[in-house]
Amino acid sequence: MKFLHTSDWHLGASDNNLSLWDDQKFFINEICKIIESEKIGAILIAGDIYDRSVVSAEALNLYDYAISKICVDMGVRVFEIAGNHDSAERLSNLSRLHENSGLYVAGAIEREPSVYEQDDVQIFLLPWFTKEKVKTIYPEKADEIKTLEDAYRIVTSELKEHFKDGKKHIVLSHAFIADSETSTSDRAAEIGTATQVGASVFDGFDYVALGHIHKPQDVSDRIRYCGTPMPYSFGKEERQEKGVTIVDTDTMEIKHVSLPLLHTRRTFEGTLEEMKNPVCSMEERNGYVRLNISDCYVGSSVINELRNIYPNLLEVSGKNYEGEETTISLTMEEFERIENDPMEIFRHFCLDQMQKEPDEHKVELFREAVAKVEEENS
Repeated sequence: MKFLHTSDWHLGASDNNLSLWDDQKFFINEICKIIESEKIGAILIAGDIYDRSVVSAEALNLYDYAISKICVDMGVRVFEIAGNHDSAERLSNLSRLHENSGLYVAGAIEREPSVYEQDDVQIFLLPWFTKEKVKTIYPEKADEIKTLEDAYRIVTSELKEHFKDGKKHIVLSHAFIADSETSTSDRAAEIGTATQVGASVFDGFDYVALGHIHKPQDVSDRIRYCGTPMPYSFGKEERQEKGVTIVDTDTMEIKHVSLPLLHTRRTFEGTLEEMKNPVCSMEERNGYVRLNISDCYVGSSVINELRNIYPNLLEVSGKNYEGEETTISLTMEEFERIENDPMEIFRHFCLDQMQKEPDEHKVELFREAVAKVEEENS
């Protein structure tokens, strides 16, 4: 049979105050097309289904849409685990009731493993955990647990005790494997190395369906990060081919299937004149854009002009008048905040027109003018 491995949906995510709801519904529908065309038997979702533990109403609605479509409408089972961004309690709420509809969830790690069977496969669900949590579950082994890797070895050893002969053994895990390549949006993973574990903790499993790292990549011939279904940051993720992984348990063939994007994500660099006359495709111009302008300061009037060219402009960098070789970046969220702050508007006006910050005398005169206008309006 065939499994589809996906992870890190981050439902409810936004970028510079821009909701990504449409993009996320788009990739859910594309995944459903793959399920149908590839005749998928079950879905493996390896954590970080939501972007944060306190879930917005629109994220909940999108999750309900996805699971109902896959489990109820398509009749395909879903096996999922909580990641570090998820609320384990929320995700696993009413889990026994959900199993009747084909949804199998492990929110928090427990001593009794979450193991299921489908055809010739055993599926082990191993959600995100800490070494402290493992110490509470296996108090008799607490002295052995010095690192997170120690904790993983104890937990996976316990899982292997439940292996059945003649079955393929698949585990879902949300983990940071040492030497895997991260992206800018891998916020938690990029801080330090204490949460890294060696790939050898999963020795003995036929396939390890990983979540947590956003770049699709093989850790080994049987251990894989499927990556996010869409890019969530500029930089490295712009160049990554996003998609899902399909595993055929009859042959153990593993393949990456690309997903189209509702919006591309691109960084463009050059002079202001070059940015005003882009040579990129209309698809890229209408996607999520970051501009690095090399020859001038980017003020309010310039940004307004650029937003007419790039409707989904998210970030702009330009020269900083305080130093010829330095730049200043401004997200659209920051720009909108500036637009609603008279003092910031005045400051940027001075930078635009005089190429320097206003001195205290000008600032005081401007404050008096604003106060007078506000008094007259009231």
